Amino acid sequence: AAPQVNNPIRAIIVDTSKSTHKTNKVSHGLMVLSNPKIVHAEGEIIFREGCMSVPDYTGNVKRFYYIKVEAQDINGNLITFDTEGFEAVVIQHEIDHLEGKVFIEKVVSPKDIFRRKVYKE
Repeated sequence: AAPQVNNPIRAIIVDTSKSTHKTNKVSHGLMVLSNPKIVHAEGEIIFREGCMSVPDYTGNVKRFYYIKVEAQDINGNLITFDTEGFEAVVIQHEIDHLEGKVFIEKVVSPKDIFRRKVYKE
């Protein structure tokens, strides 16, 4: 999300095409979305999230499983699309950044915050 790199525009870049996560059933590939908003949502999924904004921790966050998104594409055209599972979680996570929120504020409970494992090279 643009605010993470100190740019005040409402834009996100999402690409879940290489994900092997079991809920990654839908992937629209590389998307550059301006002014994205969720116009419909259903279901729920609890997902273990991490983020470069909080590099040492991960946490279980409750998200919508299915979302319909309205945004402008890279050419400024208004688009609407449906997605679910992993891609829906990623888009919700990035839209949260546009609102100044990070995943740690949305964890299911304080016991659902975990220190990231540190791997030796």
